[in-house]
Amino acid sequence: MSRIPIKLGILIKLRSKTMQTLGEHKLPHFFHYPPYFTLQPVRETREKQIQLWKELILDYCRVQKIFVIGLEEDFPLFSNPAIERSLNHEAREAFLSAIVLDGRAEWMDKSHRQCLILWHRIKDWADIILHLVKENGLEDSVLTVEEIRTGVESRGTDIHGMDRGVLMRALKLLENKGKLAIFKGASTDDEGVKFSV
Repeated sequence: MSRIPIKLGILIKLRSKTMQTLGEHKLPHFFHYPPYFTLQPVRETREKQIQLWKELILDYCRVQKIFVIGLEEDFPLFSNPAIERSLNHEAREAFLSAIVLDGRAEWMDKSHRQCLILWHRIKDWADIILHLVKENGLEDSVLTVEEIRTGVESRGTDIHGMDRGVLMRALKLLENKGKLAIFKGASTDDEGVKFSV
């Protein structure tokens, strides 16, 4: 009977931890390392820590189609029960503030309780919308805002199910560039958009 060397056994354990997921989202190795759930005092280490957390938060929000993170709410990435660690308020705010500084998020209130995550910047959302319009032959078409968000053409794209406020900001940017016109309806459900790409 062969024995697994101790070092190899440790490597197997580390790899199995690295392969953990949250839902269907594959988690990076640092998510299983307790010190990364505490703001690091050394500047270089903290900068690396913040960069890793920024990437994880943005990627997770993109895959899960999450647009708003509440600082005081249970957000799946803010704790890891497997290692019995959670981010404190200061760390949560530091990581989200770093994303805000990169232009990939915005605080929704002055007290920093809610953060709008822009896994695509507004100008990038506008480009994605134009690509969708061109790819589906929708130039000179009229669609409702809801059709853009939930219609057949947007299925399988980042646009499908996107936050309505973010969509409206991207559409207004395109309207300012002369790429479309927004028509007010009797309610927000029947607001229309005429593309002129």
